[in-house]
Amino acid sequence: MNETNLTFIGGGNMAGSLIGGLIADGWDPHRITVSDPDPQQLERLGQRFGITTRQDNQAAATGADIVVLAVKPQATGPVASELAGLLARQHSLVISIAAGIRTSALRHWIGEHTPVVRCMPNTPALVQSGATALYATASVTAPQRDNAETILRAVGLTLWLDDEAQMDAVTALSGSGPAYFFLFMEALQKAGCALGLPEPAARLLTLQTALGAAKMALESAEEPATLRQRVTSPGGTTERAIQAFQQQNFDELVLRALEAAAARSAELADQFGKQ
Repeated sequence: MNETNLTFIGGGNMAGSLIGGLIADGWDPHRITVSDPDPQQLERLGQRFGITTRQDNQAAATGADIVVLAVKPQATGPVASELAGLLARQHSLVISIAAGIRTSALRHWIGEHTPVVRCMPNTPALVQSGATALYATASVTAPQRDNAETILRAVGLTLWLDDEAQMDAVTALSGSGPAYFFLFMEALQKAGCALGLPEPAARLLTLQTALGAAKMALESAEEPATLRQRVTSPGGTTERAIQAFQQQNFDELVLRALEAAAARSAELADQFGKQ
């Protein structure tokens, strides 16, 4: 992998997280280039990682084996169209981490035969604990799939999809999912304070409980339902709380929330694809 030249178009938080993870995994920083219109951001990235920086996208992408489009969704069309000729001549792999941009739109902008991998990372990637779903077009080779997976795995786990239509569900579940857990943690903390706990204690107990539950679920071969049942003693405090959730149709509420998020994801994909 150290022989692969990698360019990031866009030097925001997600690009910075990926660059940091890759270098920590042994990727040669001299083979990484990033372009961004903000000279101060480029200076920060250059000083932090020792990578090459450019303000011009064409210059940054020249000679790149892999180009990661890490710009805002509304900017993806113009940026991709600008690079189309260069990417075709170089046969570069294009990895898009722009939310809501379908591969059909990307191929329209950069050429039908350009290999494209679409990714949906989530914000915990910023602390190397992300979850990323990937979808590859038919022109992506097996080595290119491996390269794409290596790049996204630098910030967490990766999962390949066979059907791009599943990306809307991924967006609803893991893409937006961190906010759902933050919302629940916020509610737990408020409830703890309402029951008489000092705010710092309620916050610390909430965060550590969330971390511990996630760690138990990740490290166990059991389903979450089984883990829940194991800590729910008949007639105990946990059972009473679970019953209160279920009486409010908790599962149905979660389903409606994800359906709304998935529908909005599809709407945005339609909107961005018309650029």
